[in-house]
Amino acid sequence: MLKHLYEKDFQLWIQQTIEQLQQQNFTALDVEHLIEELTELGKSEKNRFESNLMVLLAHLLKLRVQKDAPEMMKASWYNSVDEHRQCVQKQLQQTPSLKSFFTTAIQNAYIDSRWLAIKEGKRAQFGVRIPHEEEYPKVCPFSIEQILDEDFYG
Repeated sequence: MLKHLYEKDFQLWIQQTIEQLQQQNFTALDVEHLIEELTELGKSEKNRFESNLMVLLAHLLKLRVQKDAPEMMKASWYNSVDEHRQCVQKQLQQTPSLKSFFTTAIQNAYIDSRWLAIKEGKRAQFGVRIPHEEEYPKVCPFSIEQILDEDFYG
């Protein structure tokens, strides 16, 4: 029955799956879809972690490369660093197993971070210097300690 419900009403499927688990009625479970959903949940958590890291790293990178940007622009990057650093720290606190994924997440996120920082840097206006792509390191220049350090800004 749960298998059929999965396709028709996902929220009801979740509710009934929880009830079956609470009652320890394991034979009634839709195991195939339950495994699928748990796997996706794990991927989603990692993707959210990488997304926060990407923005955090992009703005740390911009603060490092575009030191001569106006204070108003840098203030926005500082705020973004603070916000996304807090998100990363909170995720690590709530899901400690992400720590084992941290190095890989940095490598994955940095590729997009670098691209984002370069793209945003090319939109510089009002006499702000547009950095050359070569100024952005191809490998993440920040350690895990620096990324998590509340007083570090590139």
